[in-house]
Amino acid sequence: MRNGYEVWDAHCHIYPEKIAERAVAGTDAFYGTAAACRGTVRDLIDRGTAAGIDRFVVQSVATTPKQVRSINEFIAAAVAEGEGRLTGLGTIHPASENMEGDIRHLVELGLRGIKIHPDIQKYRIDDPLFFPAFELAQSLDLPILIHTGDYRYDYSNPNRLLPVLRAFPRLRVIGAHFGGWSIWEEAAEQLAGIPNLWVDCSSTMPFMPAGEVAARVPALIRRYGADRVLFGSDAPMWDPAAELDAFLALPDLTDDDRRLILSENAKGVYGG
Repeated sequence: MRNGYEVWDAHCHIYPEKIAERAVAGTDAFYGTAAACRGTVRDLIDRGTAAGIDRFVVQSVATTPKQVRSINEFIAAAVAEGEGRLTGLGTIHPASENMEGDIRHLVELGLRGIKIHPDIQKYRIDDPLFFPAFELAQSLDLPILIHTGDYRYDYSNPNRLLPVLRAFPRLRVIGAHFGGWSIWEEAAEQLAGIPNLWVDCSSTMPFMPAGEVAARVPALIRRYGADRVLFGSDAPMWDPAAELDAFLALPDLTDDDRRLILSENAKGVYGG
């Protein structure tokens, strides 16, 4: 608990101890950042506990099809050993020869959703290779957290996400980074109000000029609606404590807004 609020960090990445340093360095190279955390389960739980975070939604991304099952088994094992603090998402890869089998396997492992990162995987969200996964996830009521937005590429921007949301209207999609990393307002203009879309606030405040955060982030929350926004830190890229401090310092949010964003929306999406 923090300031009387239950807190779910709904966007965290974890890696096995032996590869965590290399995996974190790869993300830093992709975004030009310097990670605040180590990327291990122990580091995440320790930092989160100190910050007053109650639960973490954890994930990793497969960059090749052969990584899918080993990553999902690692996430499931981490959840089992995570002191009751972790909710796990599985990964898929669009070039898999057995997409249905991969998804049914991650469900059997007890994972609560799917994470994809089109920009790192280098496949457009609206590539038909993803469609069997979207269809099955829709039929299983399995939410999909998608990295969305990047001014440098055209894999996950709103023009790619909109066709998916329309083609699969019962698919519950969480658009990371307010639906469009680095193009936040443009994304909100196109995506706000779509009934099967939620967004998270991860990797937004640290990338905005500090003097603009207090105006721009509450405006994004109002645009989507507080009942459609999830709190997330994007650890290990950012320190969960610092991200939570920054969120709690935002002006113009009611107690109900904060309660929804900090835990209730994540419970509704992933199951409390």
